Amino acid sequence: MSPKSALKDKSEPVLPETSSRPTLLLQWYDRHRRQLPWRAAPGEASDPFRVWLSEIMLQQTTVKAVGPYFEKFVARWPDVTALGRASQDDVLRMWAGLGYYSRARNLYACAVAVTRDHGGVFPDTEEGLRALPGIGPYTAAAIAAIAFDRRTMPVDGNIERVVSRLFAVEEELPQAKPRIQQLATTLLADTRARDEKSRAGDSAQALMDLGASICTPKKPACSLCPLNEDCTARTQGMQEMFPRKAPKKTGTLRRGAAFVVTRGGELLVRSRPEKGLLGGMTEVPGSDWLAGQDEARAKQQAPELKGLSRWHRKVGVVTHVFTHFPLELVVYTAKAEARTHAPEGMRWVSIATLAGEALPNVMRKVIAHALDRSSDPSS
Repeated sequence: MSPKSALKDKSEPVLPETSSRPTLLLQWYDRHRRQLPWRAAPGEASDPFRVWLSEIMLQQTTVKAVGPYFEKFVARWPDVTALGRASQDDVLRMWAGLGYYSRARNLYACAVAVTRDHGGVFPDTEEGLRALPGIGPYTAAAIAAIAFDRRTMPVDGNIERVVSRLFAVEEELPQAKPRIQQLATTLLADTRARDEKSRAGDSAQALMDLGASICTPKKPACSLCPLNEDCTARTQGMQEMFPRKAPKKTGTLRRGAAFVVTRGGELLVRSRPEKGLLGGMTEVPGSDWLAGQDEARAKQQAPELKGLSRWHRKVGVVTHVFTHFPLELVVYTAKAEARTHAPEGMRWVSIATLAGEALPNVMRKVIAHALDRSSDPSS
């Protein structure tokens, strides 16, 4: 080994002098690209609105789950101006069930900002996109690359996995993110000298598709990968050991009570505060969600209505897992007399039209449990 080689930083990737990785990726993508409702067909320009909408929806959610919601949104609001002129309540109702509801509020705020401040046209730079509500570094890079062909590389979970295996990145996530970002950028095709489109968006989507279809978390199909001969983890026979991840921390269990009150074919509900967990969503009245919550104390937070029957505690509990904590809710039911007025800040809604309410999944579970339904209460 030469002295120069001995001094080389061992953490630096060893690349061939003329790397063909970007070319191999694009050749593979041109043959095997996924057909997705928000993705432009080959040769067509991407619609920034559809790219942005899909990227917001796909945060912490799967392609399979997002597909029907995306179709509903674009059918109702075909462009950002139409969405920006909607009401937040309508947006939340359409979003109900997709989870992580702060995304819906940010989605609406962004649509309003683009409509009001940019004439319904998205900024075409990362800097301009990041100034919009709900658009962080990854989303700005994704929109800039895919919609505007800016030479940048967004790194999602799929790309993290491909890159960490390709270069056998030993550092654990999330600390490894800057390193993976740096390495992912080396996979951008260099077409600048040939005065061609950068195909940055195609490079990013090629890596996303590779991670989704071949370089999967378990049992990756390495024999089908266009980069298999150049993958360090595969050479070591350690594909499934990457990316390295720090042990996952689970939050403290919280408990509470939910109160399901019916009046004939109606249900008593209220809206959660705009800010905070599930902000602006619809819920049945309930207690605080606390670690070590005492059931007797939780029951004291039941709504007070005249002519209400005795509270009946349903057998079992409703469980739900949020990003930062698991939750257990005991469920109480009661019936109100006809014409009973809803307490201040609450309202009666028809049980038959619950599908149109902005109910988060945890509330759908509560209502299904209370009404003895084996499926979603909106079904």
